[in-house]
Amino acid sequence: MTQFSIATFNANSIRARLDQILDWLAREQVDVLCVQETKVQDPDFPRDPIEAAGYNVVYAGQKAHAGVATISKTVPTLTQAGFDDGVDAPRLLYTRIAGLNIVNTYVPQGRELDHSEFQHKLTWFRQFREWLEARFTPADPVVWLGDLNVAPADIDLYDPVGLRNHVDFHPDAQAALEHVRAWGLVDVFRQHHPDEPNQYTYFDYRARNPIERNIGWRIDHVWATPPLAAVSTRAWIDLDARRVDRPSDHTFLVTTFDLNDARSLPRLSS
Repeated sequence: MTQFSIATFNANSIRARLDQILDWLAREQVDVLCVQETKVQDPDFPRDPIEAAGYNVVYAGQKAHAGVATISKTVPTLTQAGFDDGVDAPRLLYTRIAGLNIVNTYVPQGRELDHSEFQHKLTWFRQFREWLEARFTPADPVVWLGDLNVAPADIDLYDPVGLRNHVDFHPDAQAALEHVRAWGLVDVFRQHHPDEPNQYTYFDYRARNPIERNIGWRIDHVWATPPLAAVSTRAWIDLDARRVDRPSDHTFLVTTFDLNDARSLPRLSS
């Protein structure tokens, strides 16, 4: 059985978390790590230490905000940043690795309900579904992952009543995410943990002892097309990585797939 592991991590500055990322990669040996909120323009991206550790890396960033990077053991055979017109390049990075179509995204957070950024968030999801429809079918091996900035259901955050109107839990944001899911995607973590509460990837810096008190959100996700989700063997959240010194406010979400079982998928070739 060939286990292929893919992880996602919002670093909240890759330069601030570089040592943590390199230590984590050395320990976990994942095949692909998708990073969001790198917060660095491309000429300043810390490429050399990552490559010295034996990994390949592609990235699209900007100064102080957003930014995505995909770190992999093998060289991607295809890379595209942003939508077709290049818009939102620091929020979408598409790579093809080991025959898998891996789409690493940092979805706009939205700020406040009455802010133009919230409408941008809703529009972004619509554009993303159109982007998927133009390239793939739900039978293709597609993995969509990253910080999607939406908790899909009540079980996915610590206070669903009090936070009903938060931009990451508002019904409009959930409906926008659901519109993408309905194209043909499976929430891989929930496939493995359908009813487990307190499964969070984000813990606010401002909360005291948030992990121990379960004050968190599940807004980082790995979703896959049904044939690929069917060969997923595990999904787990690394809470210990959130307990290190100077952590990100997010932590690592890891999934594995048995690619031997996936060889019958259409277009699964490098």
